[in-house]
Amino acid sequence: MQTYKELKAKYLKDPEVKRAYDALEAEYQAISKIIELRLKKKMTQKELAEKIGTKQSAVSRFENNLSNPTVSFLSRLASAFNKKLVIDFK
Repeated sequence: MQTYKELKAKYLKDPEVKRAYDALEAEYQAISKIIELRLKKKMTQKELAEKIGTKQSAVSRFENNLSNPTVSFLSRLASAFNKKLVIDFK
C-alpha cells in the first residue's frame, strides 16, 4: 500500500494534475488557516458562525471547500480571530 505522500508525488508528475493542484493552492491555504485558527481558539463551527453573523452550515461549506466565499466573508472570518485579510498577487 502506498502512503499519501507517495501517491501525491506520483500524481503530481502529470503536468495536467500539477496545474490543477497548483490552481487550488490559495483556496486550501485559506481553508487550512481558518481551521487552524478555529481549533487553536477551541471554537466550534457554530461558535465561529455566531461570531461572524452566519450559520454553522456556511462555515462548514467553507471549510469543506463546497462554497466560493466572498471577500467580505473572508474578512469577517479574519476579524473573528483579530486578523487582517491580505490578498496579494505575486
